[in-house]
Amino acid sequence: MNTIFGKIINGELPAKKVFENDRILAIHDVHPIAPVHILIMPKKEIANLQALAESDLPLLNELMSIVQKLAKEFGIEKGYRLLTNNGSDAGQTIFHLHFHLIGGRVLGSMG
Repeated sequence: MNTIFGKIINGELPAKKVFENDRILAIHDVHPIAPVHILIMPKKEIANLQALAESDLPLLNELMSIVQKLAKEFGIEKGYRLLTNNGSDAGQTIFHLHFHLIGGRVLGSMG
């Protein structure tokens, strides 16, 4: 795993973990845009949503369950944004599938 997330998953770089099991890791974003800004990623190296194989779909289901758990744990379950970028045209800069869980303030529209 050559991405920064791969290095965090492998223990080569530090991170403030908020959740971890054998398949999923969630960490605080080092450049938060809101009071709650957590990055949630599969430990399996998957570049982005388009690279998901059908066999990876249960992993995505588990990840969404963790999103709900963390939203409740951090008190944002009534309003948050879940975001992922798919490909460089969408602004993806780290090619390891990850989701931003953002909340803790009024986020407004994205338009």
